[in-house]
Amino acid sequence: MLKKLTYGRMTWINLINANPSEIEAIRELFPFIHPLNLEDLSSEMERPKIDEDDEYLYVVMHFPSFDAKEAFSRAKEVDFVVGRGYIITSHDGTLKPLVRLFDACEADEGMCARILGRGANHMFYTIIDQLVDYIEPILRKVDVKIRLLEENIFSTDTRSVMQQLSLARRDIIALRRIIRQQVPIVEQLERGEHPILHEDLEEYFGDIADHLYRERDMIDENYEIINSLADTVNTLATYRVNEVIRILTVISVIILPLTLFSSIYGMNIPLPLTPEHAANPKPFFVLATIMLGIAVGTLLYFRRRGWI
Repeated sequence: MLKKLTYGRMTWINLINANPSEIEAIRELFPFIHPLNLEDLSSEMERPKIDEDDEYLYVVMHFPSFDAKEAFSRAKEVDFVVGRGYIITSHDGTLKPLVRLFDACEADEGMCARILGRGANHMFYTIIDQLVDYIEPILRKVDVKIRLLEENIFSTDTRSVMQQLSLARRDIIALRRIIRQQVPIVEQLERGEHPILHEDLEEYFGDIADHLYRERDMIDENYEIINSLADTVNTLATYRVNEVIRILTVISVIILPLTLFSSIYGMNIPLPLTPEHAANPKPFFVLATIMLGIAVGTLLYFRRRGWI
């Protein structure tokens, strides 16, 4: 889908899931754009980068979009072509700040004047600033998840806690990878060495870089916390498994002499306690008493040694 907004000498072309015919239309409008950059406009996943040309600046950035169904933040690509008097954005239409900004400019002439009226450079900064600010609510959701995990980590339902912990860790790793890749891109934009970018935008992009630094520190801290929680859960799970094994071992040791005695009693050889006549039940009770005494003695011994 190709949408176009114009205000004065400024044009914003917004591509959503661009198809070959729309890329061809861009080629006809801007024949100086390199064919490889045009090809990248329609690709689904390019690594973050900046390609510089005398006539334009081509920038690829990634921003997180939270998938509520999978409880996972996915990287969404936004391609920018910034030139004198125009800007082209290409994305899949799932990043809410970008969609809302274009819709607002399309519906409100005053908003269109504020965004497009100050030129391509300032508009480029505005779009990136809103996309970077959109990361913080996602990070706050991660903080809430971590607090809930901290409260429930000593729950008896270890399996549920481990599942939630694994999902949170996966989300944090994805966010960490996305945010870290954008930092060098914004730092390069902050230097403003390209003729398309005005030097007066250095402080603006510096502000975006500060936001990214803060978000990077937040996600790094969350990464350390989630790893510590994972270690704690693994320790608790190991302790509980050891407790179960210890109980099973105690039961096995108790049953072992009883099984041995029963085996001896069941052997087809004459024993002092074997009743040769069914009318004399005393040997059975004597044997049962001895077996019970062995079990109680074993428990007392384990208790004295501190094993139970």
